[in-house]
Amino acid sequence: MKETFAHASGGRRAGGGGTAPPAPAALAAKVRTLAPSMTRSMQRVAEAVAGDPAGCAALTVTGLAELTGTSEATVVRTARLLGYPGYRDLRLALAGLAAQQQSGRAPAITTDIAVDDPIADVVAKLAYDEQQTLADTAAGLDTGQLGAAVAALAAARRTDVYGIGASGLVAQDLTQKLLRIGLIAHAHNDPHLAVTNAVQLRAGDVALAITHSGSTGDVIEPLRAAFERGATTVAITGRPDSPVTQYADHVLTTSTSRESELRPAAMSSRTSQLLVVDCLFVGVAQRTYDSAAPALAASYEALAHRHGGSRGRP
Repeated sequence: MKETFAHASGGRRAGGGGTAPPAPAALAAKVRTLAPSMTRSMQRVAEAVAGDPAGCAALTVTGLAELTGTSEATVVRTARLLGYPGYRDLRLALAGLAAQQQSGRAPAITTDIAVDDPIADVVAKLAYDEQQTLADTAAGLDTGQLGAAVAALAAARRTDVYGIGASGLVAQDLTQKLLRIGLIAHAHNDPHLAVTNAVQLRAGDVALAITHSGSTGDVIEPLRAAFERGATTVAITGRPDSPVTQYADHVLTTSTSRESELRPAAMSSRTSQLLVVDCLFVGVAQRTYDSAAPALAASYEALAHRHGGSRGRP
């Protein structure tokens, strides 16, 4: 049975590999993703560094603490939560981000949808938010963790995927993709069935949990059961410090645009989850190409008559 690590460690197991500090371009995305889970004092620090990277890069830890009305300890904790070993590393990232912005990159903005917006404005605002969400997710995605998850999925005897609500739709999307290339995969959105199946997993199997909040009990419970029985576990979540990561070998972090009255978090989180799922699928298809290509062709052939063509793709 595998050893469970404390939540404070980020949910990684020994030998799971460390996570490199985010690149400068990913800093603003990291702030947007993590700010809702921060304390108010840490939010002030995060908002300051994202809003004025050049100005903050010139400040000492004491100076930034004074600027934000916080303490030096809060500044250091914020830097670490954002993925940097210490404040010095955060300052270097801020300097890099400031240089990128000065070279012509416009700062990201968030647009809210009003109840009386014309439909054309709604389309434009949603398109912008979707683009920003995808860009933030791509910038913050740990490719080392992604590669390890791909390797596990490609070699798995069986893959179980857990998700509830909107995340359940993403779970179904991933399993459908894996089935089309000849891999055994099941999506479980019934929590009782999920746990029943999870306890049958063992080393060589993969369990993957999808939860934006990272605290959905009906998703955490089966992942924990799979974890304890030796399966390789993966979490796709918008909160890299959330409870689900305690039971994840590999954590893939998603981003989301700011929640509004007319656009709940489930909508934008699903967009970023689907990007991660597509990255996983393409990576697995690449690794298993010799068997995946014939299986995919066979699935096209089997479904072609339902779509009005002999070999037309659905």
